[in-house]
Amino acid sequence: MLDTLISSKTRINLLIRFFLNLANKSHLRGIASDFNESTNSIRIELNNLTNAGYLIRKKEKNKINYLANRNHPLCNILIDLVKKHTGVEEIIKNIVSSIDNLTSIYLVGDYAKGIDSGKIQLYIDGKVNNKIYLNKMMLKTEKKINRKIILLTEIDPFDELLLLYKK
Repeated sequence: MLDTLISSKTRINLLIRFFLNLANKSHLRGIASDFNESTNSIRIELNNLTNAGYLIRKKEKNKINYLANRNHPLCNILIDLVKKHTGVEEIIKNIVSSIDNLTSIYLVGDYAKGIDSGKIQLYIDGKVNNKIYLNKMMLKTEKKINRKIILLTEIDPFDELLLLYKK
């Protein structure tokens, strides 16, 4: 979806990194390592997004960290676009409609860190009454969003978490 509007894969990855989880703050070398790209291409896009006001730049010790600018007028629109692009919005909609006693949904692993790896790991806190129906919904959603969905039964305390839904 976003790739038809934005031709730079690096820029799309940066938007996912910062606007899927607003708590993510990152520095140039960390992003380059996570994306397996050159620091130069990352630097150019970070500068473009910062100059446009989408990101905030802050010097901490000997590093410059970047963070999503929550005060930007398009911040909420970017969050919605990123959720639609990654399929997170579709997943939440399908899970919420298929589980009765749902308490919360957590995004775990790469996507919680803002890395579009193609494997979306979720932890569902709630009693799943019809696992067969849920699995059918997840398979249908996987085909629609072109990403693998993995439902976890427990969370590793060292994993990065992002709360997607809370009742």
